[in-house]
Amino acid sequence: MPLASLRCRERYARHRASRLGAVKNEAGSSATGNAGKAVSPVAQRAATLNRLRNDTFDVLVVGGGVTGAGVALDAAARGLRVALVDQSDFAAGTSSKSSKLIHGGLRYLQQGDIALVYEALYERQRLLRNAPHLVKTLPFMIPVMTRDGVVSRKIARALGSALWMYDLTGGWRVGKLHRRLRAKAALAHMPTMDATKLSSAYLYFDAEADDARLTLAIIRSAIERGATVANYCGVAALRKDDAGHIVGASVATRDGEAFDISARVVVNATGVWGDALRRMDVGGDSVTIRPAKGIHITVPWELVRNDIAAVIPVPGDKRSLFVVPHMPNGDGTFRYTYVGTTDTDYQGGIDDPQCTTEDIDYCLRALNKAIAGGGRTITRDDVVGTWAGLRPLVVSADGAAAKGRTADLSRRHKVIISDSGMITITGGKLTTYRKMAEHTVDAAQKLLGRRSRCSTKRMHLFGATTRNRDEHLVSRFGTEAVAVRALIAADPSLGAPLVPGLPYVRAEAVYSARHEMVVTLDDVLARRTRGLLYDRDATLRAATDVAKLIAPDLGWNAERITREVQHFSEICQREVAAAR
Repeated sequence: MPLASLRCRERYARHRASRLGAVKNEAGSSATGNAGKAVSPVAQRAATLNRLRNDTFDVLVVGGGVTGAGVALDAAARGLRVALVDQSDFAAGTSSKSSKLIHGGLRYLQQGDIALVYEALYERQRLLRNAPHLVKTLPFMIPVMTRDGVVSRKIARALGSALWMYDLTGGWRVGKLHRRLRAKAALAHMPTMDATKLSSAYLYFDAEADDARLTLAIIRSAIERGATVANYCGVAALRKDDAGHIVGASVATRDGEAFDISARVVVNATGVWGDALRRMDVGGDSVTIRPAKGIHITVPWELVRNDIAAVIPVPGDKRSLFVVPHMPNGDGTFRYTYVGTTDTDYQGGIDDPQCTTEDIDYCLRALNKAIAGGGRTITRDDVVGTWAGLRPLVVSADGAAAKGRTADLSRRHKVIISDSGMITITGGKLTTYRKMAEHTVDAAQKLLGRRSRCSTKRMHLFGATTRNRDEHLVSRFGTEAVAVRALIAADPSLGAPLVPGLPYVRAEAVYSARHEMVVTLDDVLARRTRGLLYDRDATLRAATDVAKLIAPDLGWNAERITREVQHFSEICQREVAAAR
């Protein structure tokens, strides 16, 4: 999409917001009926479920994470009739619990997977162009220490060579090459480091994004192109014809409504749930996925004081962790720093992985070693938020990936087509979702007897804008920020903080309830905003107020408000219990 088209989208968004802002009760509303009257979110969802029940689709995508969203967008953009369902919320699994990095993966060069790094860096650049409001360049620093560092002076030259390869493989596309920093310059970026051990540092560049909002932008882009999409609509069974070919699925909503969806092709994009859906198809104990747990912890920024991301070693382990500043205050300081990720084999229930005491101590041990010059030790009491996700690592046909450290396993993706015609896409990483989707839709088209080219390489995602993208609302909503501001103009009380201490305002929750397919309170507090991840206690204290705020738009009565707050409280309690 050329820049002129991007500017047309921005002008349209401003025009729409100015019209809607004139009507106080409908400010920011984009869902309207034929007479111009706003359609409630409840009515919108009912209409969506009705289409799923009554229409016949070319492709049914199961899974509303970033991969499934990408498949739905690619397929819809090629002119296919597309449906997407997820048993939970969009990005409720791995796609909201990543490191939030759009990167090539420097360590994959060490594993010799140059092709993966090349592909990921190419996709990183496409995301920087296609979603400039959500994806931003992020500087990284690798300290070179006299001892106890990720890099010692002995191997600093080898790292320099690796970074040159990273640049040449595709890192140069951000317009900046890596460089060496003197100790004084490195210390200025993270003054809590131990200056007595710091020799120098390497500076290189990758990118970051709010993974949940990126997934939502892809979902809404698919809807713009005609896809029919529903969260909280899980697959109960696969439907097959007399010849054994899959012709759709039987689904059930969160409210107990059950119906069938007819589709010529079903795509399994359920991530770590992929084997469960495959067993509905082929039976037996089919295993294609090895879950690997990755956790992150959040601490107040002033305890670390890093103004760029840093890579730190884990004492006694071969791994390193990212230390990423988050939520800028606009004056060079930040609200939080998060630390992660781990990479460990996981054998527990995949629906609700948790960050344990051992996980937290693992990160704190590395962090405290890295900031030995900070003057104090960071403890569990300083941790204000955590999150845990599961990577769906691919098990090879010979079972080779079933053994060894998960950290050493490939992040490549795999497309599998069963005898009944179900396509499973698994593996991969956040950065390469678009390429994974392209390969998946190519496979779907072969089954459908269709031939059309992928058009997502240069497709701007929903809300894309380069204007004022560092401003808070624009960085989250893009062109839709004008609609959020229209809500505040109509009701200034909506400009107040949603959660005290966090940058979100009340209008964001109202906008999300009306336009972002919110079904539960958790949707708003964990994914449409990220309060649960960055300050769990403050977010829990605000939960009742937020539930009451969005209740009128979602048709909640007092009993439903109580249930939603209780459910969110239980989520918080499980996190606290796991970390004890």
